[in-house]
Amino acid sequence: MELTSVAPPPLRRIADLPAPKAQLLMGNVRDINRKPLHQVLEGWGREFGPMYRFRVLRKEIVVTSDRELIASLLRDRPDAMRRSSRTADALNEVGTRGLFTAEGEDWRRQRKLVMRALTPEVIHNFFPTLTALTERLRLRWENAIAAGQPVDVLRDLKAYTLDVTIGLAMGQDINTLELEEHPLQRDIEFLFKLVAKRLTSPFAYWRVSVLRRADDHEAIAAAERIQRAIFGFIAEARKRIERNPALRQKPSNMLEALIVARDEPDSGLTDEAVVGNAITMVFAGEDTTSNTTAWLIDFLSTHPQAAHSMAAETEQVLGAKAVLDDYHHLEHLKYIDAATREAMRLKPVAPIMAAQPNEDAVVGGLSVPKGTVIFLLLRLASERDCELAQPERFRPERWLEGANGSGDDPARKLFPFGGGPRFCPGRYLAMAEIKMAMSMLVKNFVIERVPGAAPVEERFTFTMTPSALPVRLTKKT
Repeated sequence: MELTSVAPPPLRRIADLPAPKAQLLMGNVRDINRKPLHQVLEGWGREFGPMYRFRVLRKEIVVTSDRELIASLLRDRPDAMRRSSRTADALNEVGTRGLFTAEGEDWRRQRKLVMRALTPEVIHNFFPTLTALTERLRLRWENAIAAGQPVDVLRDLKAYTLDVTIGLAMGQDINTLELEEHPLQRDIEFLFKLVAKRLTSPFAYWRVSVLRRADDHEAIAAAERIQRAIFGFIAEARKRIERNPALRQKPSNMLEALIVARDEPDSGLTDEAVVGNAITMVFAGEDTTSNTTAWLIDFLSTHPQAAHSMAAETEQVLGAKAVLDDYHHLEHLKYIDAATREAMRLKPVAPIMAAQPNEDAVVGGLSVPKGTVIFLLLRLASERDCELAQPERFRPERWLEGANGSGDDPARKLFPFGGGPRFCPGRYLAMAEIKMAMSMLVKNFVIERVPGAAPVEERFTFTMTPSALPVRLTKKT
């Protein structure tokens, strides 16, 4: 019997992919400016399938919602694939040159540095501060209710997570929860919003001096103020370490851990790398954690049974305490963990991600030239390849079944913290922070939906944020 070899199918070109109708010169610029970017891309994904293209000016952009392909591309970072250079450049330009934007060997060196600064032991050492900051949030809400004042939960969550992130990252208590505006908070939020705005602009006009606007000049000044502040924090941390050498073995915050690692012989790191990663920690941690918590609260306000189950678990774990004060009890908050993962499935703060091949590559049978932007539709990937029962419903119990080995495993189906070697190093802090805030909330307060409130809309800047959080809190008696 004669065997004949079968030639592999020919590679497709980007031009072979389906695409939405585009204008001659502008491409699909108008389309992606009409609605939040992630919703536009997800809508096209439902129309054109798991891989398509669209155009911005002359640049062809590839989009995929194939879950297995996305997982493969995430595993290929940072060698074959990299983060979108546009995203990296926008962050580097405002002073956040750190792990998030690093590539290749620079990324490997900084990853070691940051992972040492975000170990469970560091979080453990920081836990008393996390407890104190959570108690501060509880008292703020309790006092506002006693005074008959409305509680702006969304605003307070952002302030709380910023205080926690700066407390861990830099060892500073800036107390934005009680102080309406802190200079460092103002500068950080200004730069965060500016970066988001720049990422959706078809032209990098701010790189041309004569085209810069007032916001662009202010960005330069804000970045300089943030760097000066953090260099001051570094000096304070060095003095603490000199006074207490034991901190070299057990640092109490990320900045101390970064300094200890930077000071080791042949570390190859500089104070600038410490500053960049401290700022990156704030950028990556504050908005993402507060928005995840806000989306979870929004779900609880319309799913009272889930709120009841969460409160029952918290009563059992916390007992008579108003705020969790035992680090080891975090792992007992299994329902909060499951509800958080379910909220991240339905309302991920990163529904899309952008990557680029470092060299000409073959991606899912497609010939992709070096530098081509590939959007990964993380949420739509879970929607397309979903084997969950009633996937449109908020049902935290599905992950509890997985934890017992009889149901679903969220780590295999979701990308809330990315994937591959660049899996988010701050995931442990984020989950600890959410568990602390949520256990305090359901232990001490009742969550109610504001009657007649409009549905919360998804807004996309650098992350996917809720347009509002129409809930009111009442104190449990």
